[in-house]
Amino acid sequence: MTKQITILIGTMTGNAQLVGQELELRFDGEGIQVETVDMDKLTPDIFGSDGIYLICTSTYGQGDVPDNARAFIESLISSKPNLKKIRYGLIALGDRTYAETFCFGGKRFDEVLQECGAERIGDILMHDASSGTMPEEEAADWSEGWLELCDRVMSAD
Repeated sequence: MTKQITILIGTMTGNAQLVGQELELRFDGEGIQVETVDMDKLTPDIFGSDGIYLICTSTYGQGDVPDNARAFIESLISSKPNLKKIRYGLIALGDRTYAETFCFGGKRFDEVLQECGAERIGDILMHDASSGTMPEEEAADWSEGWLELCDRVMSAD
């Protein structure tokens, strides 16, 4: 059975895009169909189909989502779609130098999606830019366990 994973990218400098591309390369082929989509012009309708979603977003300013994700998250907040059938994972990029707002872009998406009834699979990967590790490498390592959790959740349905 082929799994469908849609990776949604919120970025300003391209780091989240690099993470998404790395994961698309890793996932594609092994019984997984992958689509990577920038959040630029997304609406809540992106969640119309079954499947698994992976949110990959950075944090900017005072703990805000990136500019290309702002309209999307605002539309989720205002329309409050019923996402009870939606399952997702989350990769949040941030910098611990900004301790008070570390990974708030990703945390904000997590909060909004759960308010809409979506179910997160696994823990949030919170990458720290000041750690010296590459976010795409850390995400690749994290994704192995995450995919196993996805398999368990999907086979339980």
